[in-house]
Amino acid sequence: MEVVSERALVRHLGAQPWAEPRVVVSGNFATPMHLLGLLDSAVECYRLFTLNAQPGIPARPGVIPESPFVGPAMRDQDALDYLPMRLSLVPTLFAVARPPDVVLVHTSVPRDGKVSLGIEVNILPAAIEQVRARGGLVIAQCNPAMPYTLGDGELDLEAVDLAVEVEEPLPSPGARAVTDTSAAIADNVASLVPDGATLQLGIGAVPDSVLSFLRSRRSLGVWSEVISDGVLELERAAVLDRDRPVTASFLFGSPELYAWVDANPRVRVLRTETVNDPSIIAGHPRMCSVNSALQVDLYAQANASYVRGRIYSGFGGQSDFVVGALHSPGGQAVIALPSWHAKSDTSTIVGRLAAPVTSFQHSAVVTDQGCALVFGRSQRAQARLLIEEAAHPDARDELWVTAAEARAGHP
Repeated sequence: MEVVSERALVRHLGAQPWAEPRVVVSGNFATPMHLLGLLDSAVECYRLFTLNAQPGIPARPGVIPESPFVGPAMRDQDALDYLPMRLSLVPTLFAVARPPDVVLVHTSVPRDGKVSLGIEVNILPAAIEQVRARGGLVIAQCNPAMPYTLGDGELDLEAVDLAVEVEEPLPSPGARAVTDTSAAIADNVASLVPDGATLQLGIGAVPDSVLSFLRSRRSLGVWSEVISDGVLELERAAVLDRDRPVTASFLFGSPELYAWVDANPRVRVLRTETVNDPSIIAGHPRMCSVNSALQVDLYAQANASYVRGRIYSGFGGQSDFVVGALHSPGGQAVIALPSWHAKSDTSTIVGRLAAPVTSFQHSAVVTDQGCALVFGRSQRAQARLLIEEAAHPDARDELWVTAAEARAGHP
């Protein structure tokens, strides 16, 4: 790894014989914004590949955003090239269809001949392997504020071609207010989690709230795509199994969370191919997968990706964990959502989805109204449970009519 000045890096990038390189960059709250800005000033046209892009990434003519999981910074861009696929398959995408030319990473400063990818490992090891095999570039923004996490994000210095040193605080997601609705949903979800369960929690207010209702449990494990501050609270409350490391693929949370994971052997941050592999997920006891959705229909199909016909996010790891949890001994695949969408003033339990399906065949659908335990039930019983236990009272009459017309239930 050669540490260079910003001016030297810009000259080096501007001299590359690229027409339209693919630039893979750390996503979520680990994007090396300063480094990305340097590349943007040096390269006129490129494809920008990142997960859950946050505000601040370049958005101009000549930059083509592409992602299998769309964040707020890409969501409304007309040039967006959305890639519908499970997150576990993104490393295969790099290998066979969309190889990277440059990988920009946000790392710790060196320790004992290595740097760490810190709070964002995810798809980056696969991207780094592919770009090195093709003779491309790996460039790091080394930041003393980035924690040194243990696991697949530890890179030998030889794996990084160039680096710039930038000291800046890591961003944290804004605090999500706990409402009466989210608290009711979380309480209902928590009722499904037994002692000794293994937790996977998706992104959103509801998954975050669930953790606060699990303080009376014991010997819980965590095998999750993402972890946040709630996991730290469970650790301090002696809820987590000390014999099982907390395992994730990326993190976002407070500076306190980032300080806790720094060089902490209790926490392993692993690559997506491992964390999101349904066969590995299935090997964990009583795997409890909790994910959010925008809508669920009477066929127990979930839409977590589209709003008014436009892509909002993507599959992410939801379908990976649903499949894995259903094959886990004693496992549960839970979809949690409010029964009523306040902004649109509509029910989130619908007769049939009009949008593409993100995942299906869950074991339970949970709302503020209750728990619809649908696994193993007939189509008619499933629809009945969704209407009686999950749907908002104001939507039930219409849903009964829809169910009768589809022969999925009866008034």
